[in-house]
Amino acid sequence: MRQVVLDTETTGLEPSQGHRIIEIGCVELRNRRQTQRQFHQYINPERQIDEGAFDVHGIGNDFLADKPRFSDIANDFIDFVRDAELIIHNAPFDVAFINAELERLGKAWGCIEDYCTVTDTLDMARKTYPGKRNSLDELCKRLEVDNSQRQLHGALLDAEILLDVYLTMTSGQEDLTLVAGGHRRIDASELLGGGERPQVTPVRVPEAELEAHERRLDELDEKCGGVCVWRRTPDQTPDTA
Repeated sequence: MRQVVLDTETTGLEPSQGHRIIEIGCVELRNRRQTQRQFHQYINPERQIDEGAFDVHGIGNDFLADKPRFSDIANDFIDFVRDAELIIHNAPFDVAFINAELERLGKAWGCIEDYCTVTDTLDMARKTYPGKRNSLDELCKRLEVDNSQRQLHGALLDAEILLDVYLTMTSGQEDLTLVAGGHRRIDASELLGGGERPQVTPVRVPEAELEAHERRLDELDEKCGGVCVWRRTPDQTPDTA
C-alpha cells in the first residue's frame, strides 16, 4: 500500500480568483512506514502573494522569482503521486488548487483524481472527534504529536507533521484485525514477521522437583479435603464460564 502525505502553500485562498500554488511538499509511506522518498518544490506563481497568505507561510515574491513554474515541475509531481493514496488535511482546498494548475496546462492533463485517490484527514478527524476543533495544530495537541518546529506554515514540514498525526489517529484501524467485543486477533505469523514457527525444545523437569511438587499437592489435598483442583481431570473440573 503506497500513500503520499501532501501539503501545499498558496498565494491566497481562492483558485477561482487566480491564486496559485507556491510550494508543494510530499512524503511517501509504504505499508504505513515512512520511506526516504520526498517531493518538495517551491514554485514561481507568476503573480503577487496576498499579505494575509504571506503572514501564514512567510514565503515572499522575491524568494520565488527564480523558482520553476508549475508547468516545469508538473511531470515530476504527477510521477511522484501516481497510483498512490493522497493523505491531505482539508483536501478540498489543496485539490482545488492542484486541479486549477492542471487545468491551466490543458484538458489532456485531467485532474488529480485521475492519477490517485484522495483521503481527507480533516473529514476523518471530524468523524472521530465531533464537535471539537480539528485543525492540524489542535490534532497535534490532542494526539501529543510534536509540532514545536512549526513557527510558520511550510508544505514539507506540515506534510511530515500530518504524517505523524495520520498514523497516530488511525493506529489500530488499518493494521489490526478487529473481532467482536473490541478484542484484536493477531496471527502468529504477524508476531514472527511472516516467518515459520520456531521449534519448541522440550524441557525435562528434574525428578527432585516432581517429587517436591507431589508433596505440595498432598499438603493441599489434606487441607481442602481431598478436592485439590490441580489433581482433577478435565471432566471433573466445574464449568466456571
